[in-house]
Amino acid sequence: MATITSVEEFVQVHGVLLASAGIPASLHAQLFHKLSSQLFDGGDFFHVEVCENGKQRRLLSSTHLPMQSQVFLVDHAWSFRLPDARIQLHEHPGLVERLSAMMCLSECVSEVEEETESFRDEKHTVETVIITAQTQAKEAGRDLCWLELDEADIDDAILKSLEIPKRFPNLVGLSLWGNKLSSTDVVLEAISGLTNLKALWLNENPVAVKGGDALKTTLLSSLPYLEIYNSQLTEKYGRWAVAFCAGISSAKTSSRKEGLEEVKFLDLSDRGILCLHPKVFNPREMPFLNALNLKGNPLDGQTKANLLETLRSFQNLRTLEIAIPGALGKTGIDILESLPNLSMLNGVEAIRIMEQGRDLVGNLEQRFPQWSAMDSAEDRVLCAMWTYLMNYRLCDEEKLDETPVWYVMDELGSAARHSDEPNFRVAPFMYMPEGTVQSAMSYSLLWPVRNVSKGEECTRDFLFGFGEDKQRSARLTAWFHTPTDYFEKVYQESQRRLENTCVKIYTSKAPSIQSILKGPNHVLTVYSDLPQVLETLKRPEFTFCDDPANADILWTSTQIDDELKRSLGLRDEQFVNQFPFEACIVMKHHLAKTIQQAFGAPYWFQTTYDMETEVAAFIGDYFVRKKENKDNLWIMKPWNMARTIDTTITDYLPALIRLAETGPKICQKYIEHPALFQGKKFDLRYIVLLRSLEPFEIFLSDVFWARISNNKYTLEKESLSDYETHFTVMNYGRKLVHVNTHDFVPAFEKEHNVNWRDIHQKVRQMLRSVFEGAFALHPEMHCSRSRAIYGVDVLLTDSFEPRLLEVTYCPDCTRACKYDVINVLGNGSMIKASEFFDDVFGCLFLNSKRNMTSL
Repeated sequence: MATITSVEEFVQVHGVLLASAGIPASLHAQLFHKLSSQLFDGGDFFHVEVCENGKQRRLLSSTHLPMQSQVFLVDHAWSFRLPDARIQLHEHPGLVERLSAMMCLSECVSEVEEETESFRDEKHTVETVIITAQTQAKEAGRDLCWLELDEADIDDAILKSLEIPKRFPNLVGLSLWGNKLSSTDVVLEAISGLTNLKALWLNENPVAVKGGDALKTTLLSSLPYLEIYNSQLTEKYGRWAVAFCAGISSAKTSSRKEGLEEVKFLDLSDRGILCLHPKVFNPREMPFLNALNLKGNPLDGQTKANLLETLRSFQNLRTLEIAIPGALGKTGIDILESLPNLSMLNGVEAIRIMEQGRDLVGNLEQRFPQWSAMDSAEDRVLCAMWTYLMNYRLCDEEKLDETPVWYVMDELGSAARHSDEPNFRVAPFMYMPEGTVQSAMSYSLLWPVRNVSKGEECTRDFLFGFGEDKQRSARLTAWFHTPTDYFEKVYQESQRRLENTCVKIYTSKAPSIQSILKGPNHVLTVYSDLPQVLETLKRPEFTFCDDPANADILWTSTQIDDELKRSLGLRDEQFVNQFPFEACIVMKHHLAKTIQQAFGAPYWFQTTYDMETEVAAFIGDYFVRKKENKDNLWIMKPWNMARTIDTTITDYLPALIRLAETGPKICQKYIEHPALFQGKKFDLRYIVLLRSLEPFEIFLSDVFWARISNNKYTLEKESLSDYETHFTVMNYGRKLVHVNTHDFVPAFEKEHNVNWRDIHQKVRQMLRSVFEGAFALHPEMHCSRSRAIYGVDVLLTDSFEPRLLEVTYCPDCTRACKYDVINVLGNGSMIKASEFFDDVFGCLFLNSKRNMTSL
């Protein structure tokens, strides 16, 4: 097609794209003009300024813009496929520099480096800090009551040598944050004499991680007045702790009960408060309390009625910050109706919330990327990019692209921040000047969706098209600090359901099925569209035919449903290579649900969440693991794609949430410590033959094959995007290393000093359980005319326990079987590769058990 020259041609070629982007028809002509002339005129209408103390930039309108009056082209600063992101950044340092500036990383980097350098230059010793504190206390005419020894490289021996109780018996507060303390006994001995201690910080010490709640319990029993431990209020908290949180300076110099009469603003966020003690939280103690922040507290030791009664008693309380949904209600409207005196809720005017009849996201604190001073500029970009990324998928007349394209808009587009009530819309757009995909150029389009005043911030909806039916509030956690306690409760409830799950496995007493051969001279006709079967099935009992209507057996890649049966004239008495409702095991999200509903959380199946319906529970699990200092590495997998397409491994929460935008996925706990073969990760492909569900007859091929990664296994951050380190399917264009089954087992036994029979027995039981559980939940799977072959992928942990990865359905398994079997089975094998499908068809249709073992 020639170059497009008119608006009519432009609309005709791009009609679907214009409709999907939502571009108003009134802007089509203007858009065509700007695209065809490459007119980027956003600089005439907008300006960008730094905000959030240099952590972000925002887009402001330089003029009045009526609704749908203009459309602006936004260029893309960076477009990439996710596995290539790190490589591209490494190869293009100029790109890293530009992105760092756009994402306000340059300023942050310099601040971190300056602070680190300053700390190195000071080189303060512990004794220097103590002497300084003593001098200041002496000048104030009092004993030393407050001592902060943070990040001073104090280990157990140094702590003992300081003799803190002997030198400073009247300490009220002691902070040892970020040191190297590891012994519970040493810590208890070193502080047990501090009988007046009210606040203690051991955060980010090994002893706090290892000791957990047990250490806290012991400390509370030995320190009778401890009100604050590791930034959290203990159950002993009273006026002193509240005074400290209110910023009353005398709290650091005395252990006496502080007066709270003058407190107007009180920030108690993230203090671990279970309930508001009435001895402190009453209008007699704080008669002028005007603003209260309770975000990040579980408040599960108090009923909603008591909490409301306490808050209502403060007649001057006008501003409240609290988790929504949470202890006070599911929505902001619920809370405002219960507390009508409030004028502000979570930073939003109460009247605005009530008028609009819904909650606003503006009350959530923004989530900024975090990194250490040791992280490279590339790592910082890879972390921060999830705030800015957008995505699209390419497609043509034949198919949808398997992996999405992620991109970062230019400086103007990236400065448009989020709002639930945006005044602009942004959408990706492919311009095809010659009417072909080959000529396509990608942009984003920006246009006002309501009237915008001069100087007004220009915002967009980061989750346009996502409502609560798609878990919008939970997904916003990628950009904002949402209520952790709410998500933790959702997770805990999901765990309780799993723990209480158990189905009864039914074993049929029906007689075994027989061979379908009608006589010794009878031949079974097979129709197949799979070359692997046509080329290798040689048994004399089978012959091929070209008409599916005349076949005894249909072994096909096509889903056989009622419509196909009618169109091809198929008969009910024909045998097919698929079971009804087998999707309950061959699609990853259904497999997870089947196992969870049948067995709860069996040891052989990793924790798994459907990111279409269980984002909140996943976030809760992530937060709990983080709080307990457990590993948080997860793998995101599409529901129904093979060969690890669009699969990602990461421990970064915003990335895990946003990856689900590109198509339905499950999020599964990654197995950090797999068993290795010669230092490399591997998994095992087993072939399972399902002959009948009632009676239950299932067989396992005596051949399995180990699929081995190409690189040595490591958990280094840089390796997580390296396919050949963390994945094992190398059949498609990569170096392929297969080990003969009969060579792998003795080599593995020798390397790890294990007995393979013990491992194999666990695998056998697991495989049987998968199909038993599926049938118990879905008895409609049974069909006397169904036979099927499934590929089951299994991974072993470093303690040699099996973990189920996935179940592959018949056509996919059939394609892979020929390829893998021929590579795995050498001439010296007990089983010949060319006879593999002879064995499969013999077992399924003739009751031949050659090279097959009953499960």
